[in-house]
Amino acid sequence: MASSFVIACVGKPSAGKSSFLNAVTDASAKVGNFPFTTIEPNEGIAYYPVLCPCEKLGVSERCKPRHGWCSGGRRYVPVRLLDVAGLVPGASEGKGLGNQFLDDLRHADVLIHVVDASGTTDASGRETRGYDPIDDIQWLRQEVEAWIWGNLDKKWSGVVRRHVAVKATPVETLHAQLAGYGTPREIVQRALDRLPRDLVNEFSRWEAKTELRQFVHAFLDERFPTIVALNKIDMPDSDKNISAIMKRYHSTSKNNLLVDGVRLDNIVLTSALGECFLRKMHKQLFIHYEPGSDDFSTEMPSLKPLDEKTRRRLETIRDLVLFRYGSTGVQEAIVRAVDALGYIPVYPVKSLATFGAPQQGPAFRDCVLVKPGTTVREFARKLHNQALDRSYAGAETIGGIQLGEADVIVPGKNNVIKYTTNNE
Repeated sequence: MASSFVIACVGKPSAGKSSFLNAVTDASAKVGNFPFTTIEPNEGIAYYPVLCPCEKLGVSERCKPRHGWCSGGRRYVPVRLLDVAGLVPGASEGKGLGNQFLDDLRHADVLIHVVDASGTTDASGRETRGYDPIDDIQWLRQEVEAWIWGNLDKKWSGVVRRHVAVKATPVETLHAQLAGYGTPREIVQRALDRLPRDLVNEFSRWEAKTELRQFVHAFLDERFPTIVALNKIDMPDSDKNISAIMKRYHSTSKNNLLVDGVRLDNIVLTSALGECFLRKMHKQLFIHYEPGSDDFSTEMPSLKPLDEKTRRRLETIRDLVLFRYGSTGVQEAIVRAVDALGYIPVYPVKSLATFGAPQQGPAFRDCVLVKPGTTVREFARKLHNQALDRSYAGAETIGGIQLGEADVIVPGKNNVIKYTTNNE
């Protein structure tokens, strides 16, 4: 069972989005250095690592996840990843595959913007040399903002008239207009909270080109948290381009503000093709490699011998990526994306004695990532167990501590939960 939220890989064509998807999932997206390799969105399952309680509770040998896996108390929870069609300048006006891209974007909860840091693809995704990617983060943000603002601008005068006529609140009016973007009411409220209070109070006087655009800017920060993956870090010109991009966003690390929807601590250096190759060699038993680690092994007895060409390629990845940057970065990008949403792991169990079925057997079969602030009763509904929902009698956590329906789930405190029903 994958997560209910979606991470979308976005960016211009040939920036490495499909390679990124292949690197972190079991999907096989088409990869090519030409525009619009991805026509239909490719979807795969990536894995988010969390601390599993199995080791602390002494049941790691019986920890058998139904989905994903657990190794040494580190649990890999499946999350959905989407690679959408490449975006080009002018997409908000329908250029390239802009309309399709923007429509696919509605399904996403968080974005990973894959940027070609090597400068070997131009703004439209065509192969080149010496392109400066310094503005790539900014223009993608501007295209998405122009798309949403343009859709609202077309009907804004009518929206305001209706707002006044029905005496609605600003959040009610804006939520009605933005629901089509997969937007819950609380995101609209958080976006309004970013604006000055006196501006919100004058909502009925908002002009499309000023106050509405200011709101859309704040709305994007809330609706589409963004992680930037500066990709192809092992290419010749990547160093200077990475330095320039980091310098532009350096100020965000001091004041914790977003610029173009990102902060410096949400920029990750990646080599998607390097990760793809390492995983392929691991799968074929030429090396032992753990995703996200800073090295690989070729010395284990069970591994196959390497030919000289493959050995040289592996050493290049080791020198230019792993030793230099600490990892290929792709796993870190997934971690940052989930962390940006604040989701927390919850472990529903049938027995607090065995942490599985009442009889001794596999433990901690399920792990579900939920939004922060989720209550015990809300989580019960999320399990889609009709018998539990109809006959809910209570819940408890480790130590036999009883949980109230309105108790908020907190990691390490009450996120191992046993539910009881009136039928028990």
